[in-house]
Amino acid sequence: MIIQQATFVKSSTTIEQCPKKVIPEFAFIGRSNVGKSSLINMLTNNRKLAKISGTPGKTQTINHFIINNAWYLVDLPGYGFAKVSKQNRSEFAKIIQDYVLKRKELVCLFVLIDSRHEPQAVDLEFLRLLGEHGIPFCIIFTKTDKLKPGALDRNIQHYSNTLIQEWEVLPTLFHSSSTTKTGREEILQYIENLL
Repeated sequence: MIIQQATFVKSSTTIEQCPKKVIPEFAFIGRSNVGKSSLINMLTNNRKLAKISGTPGKTQTINHFIINNAWYLVDLPGYGFAKVSKQNRSEFAKIIQDYVLKRKELVCLFVLIDSRHEPQAVDLEFLRLLGEHGIPFCIIFTKTDKLKPGALDRNIQHYSNTLIQEWEVLPTLFHSSSTTKTGREEILQYIENLL
């Protein structure tokens, strides 16, 4: 897929405020500081599309970007650790849950996981929620350039072994790096196939 146009459309704090145009949506989510904005900018080839911040938890709304006038790329707030109040955390949780469980236009949710870490309880819990509700999702392992190939393979194998204890079939897995652009073609091809 060649991305010829990627434009910010709007930010929403509820799904009722989300765009009314009925076209396929592909959403991206992950723990705070997983490299979501960098990945979105890498996929769209636009370094300024999603705001990158050194402060975890900067994305606090549902952000819609229209791609090639054919589908929406949706940037969701991070889950898990963020330097925000308890009240804000529960508001983000509601925003995320409402979007993921109720947004009919959602075709696939890409869950970003930092490839450098062992399986985290917060990620596994989120994946469990998706499974219980039959939400179609894939996993993108981010920051793969930060690890040597052997360590990367071990970490991903460890993750797969953990998931297979609860899942009959593993979701589609992607490796990505916004620095080296690893995974860009594969992820865009996957989206194109679903369209």
